Amino acid sequence: MNPNAQANRINANVRIGHVHLKVADLERSLAFYRDVLGFEVTQRFGPQAAFLSAGGYHHHIGLNTWESAGGNPPPPGTTGLYHVAILYPTRAELAVALRGLLDAKVPLEGAADHGVSEAIYLRDPDGNGVELYWDRPEWRLVKGAVIAGVGFPVVVGVGDFFELPPGFGQ
Repeated sequence: MNPNAQANRINANVRIGHVHLKVADLERSLAFYRDVLGFEVTQRFGPQAAFLSAGGYHHHIGLNTWESAGGNPPPPGTTGLYHVAILYPTRAELAVALRGLLDAKVPLEGAADHGVSEAIYLRDPDGNGVELYWDRPEWRLVKGAVIAGVGFPVVVGVGDFFELPPGFGQ
């Protein structure tokens, strides 16, 4: 381990503020992020770029075609973004998002129970990985280990997200 690693640790309050994606077709990507997932357009730069947010933030997602108009996704086996993870406040809100994906006939790649969170995996129109998830409120760290109520990871069916016990995840 680097002897300076302790001194170089990032502040615990640092957050990742947004993701900016190169896309092949801006309108197609807007149809996904705005119309299917429900993000709001906060700014638009003609046919080349758009910024979207949830809840009035300046932007959580940037989309542009500056270097990628008409382009193809990177082939498997290359480096790049694995996925962007979008955190939902409750399991019920995640279920609403899942219902929108199913209604729009967006193909799902999977779903998993990670103990600390439950997630749904899919691809956007440009092949970028997208994870939609919610964090369980009961997870905690004990001496650097994650402690949660279930095993990790457990693959779950998408129908499981619609069966909410009363008051769970609300």
